[in-house]
Formats: sequence, structure tokens, C-alpha cells
Amino acid sequence: MPTQEFQENVEKLRSNISSVIRGKSQIVELCIVALLARGHVLLEDVPGVGKTTLASVLAQSIRGTFQRMQFTSDMLPSDILGVVIYDQDRHEFEFKKGPLFANVVLADEINRTTPKTQSALLEAMNVAQVSMDGRVYELPQPFIVLATQNPVEFHGTFPLPKSQMDRFLVRLHMGYPDREHEVQVLREQQVGAHTTDVDQVLDAAQIAVMQQSVSEVKVSDDLLDYIVRIAEATRRSELIELGCSTRGAIAHRRCAQSLAAVNGRDFVTPDDIKQVAVPVLAHRIQVARTFDLGGFSYHEDEQVITRILEDVAVPL
Repeated sequence: MPTQEFQENVEKLRSNISSVIRGKSQIVELCIVALLARGHVLLEDVPGVGKTTLASVLAQSIRGTFQRMQFTSDMLPSDILGVVIYDQDRHEFEFKKGPLFANVVLADEINRTTPKTQSALLEAMNVAQVSMDGRVYELPQPFIVLATQNPVEFHGTFPLPKSQMDRFLVRLHMGYPDREHEVQVLREQQVGAHTTDVDQVLDAAQIAVMQQSVSEVKVSDDLLDYIVRIAEATRRSELIELGCSTRGAIAHRRCAQSLAAVNGRDFVTPDDIKQVAVPVLAHRIQVARTFDLGGFSYHEDEQVITRILEDVAVPL
């Protein structure tokens, strides 16, 4: 159950990140929601809008270790996970951990590496561990992957398969800042200034306690039924070729619980479920290409989910 201390910690985290990521309060909130729900974030947007900065600031705010992996076409799974080498002094094999072993991992331009390397992240993102040569290595906690990809440039890319997309709790779009906040960013970007020199307001132990509080937020049977009816609607819709999986419905519930806790409640409301539906579900569906989408174009999957939410009855 969220406590007063929980709310104070959320506000510290929100304020600290927002001091650098200007004018993106909703994006900041959803990143916090994903962290507390033990989920991962796919940031889909053009270069230069603050995706890398967001990941770095989040890591510093929770006193977490931060690793950035720049994905390229020649990257191998061992470049992410690590490698087993033979120690001649001790006459035994030793596992050298890769950059994945960090609290906050930025997978930059994840769609520029091959499916084989992309798949190396599946186990880590699903169960927070890495299996290597018959042994299991636990990842540090908290653990969150923030992956980025450019949605308008496809040359030399490998689109993420649905199995990989399904591991991301939410997909977010940073977007360009408005004029007022962009002027503010330009004003603050002086020579030698480091916008990522932010305070460390929380630690790993506090995040673990907050994550446990989120898992205890109550969801009534009526609202569980509402989540399932939304998932079923994606499977029946003629706009959609591939609907939401059961994993997607579970992610929908977890995200709604986290949003409720962030907003100071120990119970989920229908508005919580509706508010997170698009970022949680849109990237998990496959829009039918043979159907007339009535002018839908960019982010058409999000518009389809919005239409489905309008059609599914909300419990009173």
C-alpha cells in the first residue's frame, strides 16, 4: 500500500528528472511507472530529443549503475551478456560480465543490430537473469532497459519481432519540446555545462520497497474483467491481424497498479486502465494492412487502441 513516504519519494524522483527533461511530465511519469512496475521502456522517436539523457538522469536519480550500449549490425550477443574466459593463474573459467549487468541499461538504436543479438535480451528482460554455459547469473536490482529506435529511418535496420516488443512494458514517444521549454534548454546549455549532473535522491533499497508497494495495489474483479475485455476486443477487431496476448493483459494490470500508486491510491480505477492502455498495448498488436483505416497513418496502432477503448464498456 502506498504510504506518505512512497509519495514523497515519487515526487523527489519526478522533480529531479523533470529538472533536466523539460516539458515532458507525462513521459517522466510513465518512466517512473514502468520502473516501479518492474518493466522496460521502448523510446521511439527521432534523434536529439533527449532519450539518452532521460536514461542517464534516471540512473543517477536512483544511485544506480548506468550502461549505454550502442547497437550496430556487427554486435554479438557476447558484447551484451559477457564472455567466459580461462583464468591461467587460477586454472579455471571465469565469467566476465557484459554491459547488461547494470541497474539502468540504455539500448541505443536497438533495431540496428541483428535478430540474434536482439534475442540475447529476451531472458534478461523477462526474468532479470542471464544464462551462460549452464549457469544462471542474476542481474542487479532494480533493473530496467530503456531501448531507443528511430521510427522514420529504416535503412540498415532490423525491425524488432513481436516476441521482443512484447517484453517492453510501455512504448513512449518523446516528441519535440514546445517553444518555451526549448528556449529554456538552449539558455541552460552553456559551454562546459553538464545537464546530467543531477542529485541522487533515492537508492536501490528504496526502489525495491516501492516496487513491492505497487504489487500490493488492489484491482477489483470488475476491473480485471475490463482489462480482459479490452484484450479480447483486440483479438476480434477487423482492424487488427494480431491481437494482445495474455502477457499484454498482465502488463496492462501491472502498469495500472503502478500508475494508481504513483497517484497516491491503493486501488486501481477505470481511468488508470484507460490512461495506460495505449502505451502498454499499441506496440503489441499488428494492424491489418488490408483494411481501410480511414486515414490512419503514423502511430496507427495507437489510434486503433484508442478506438477500441471507446467501444469497450467501462465498469461502473
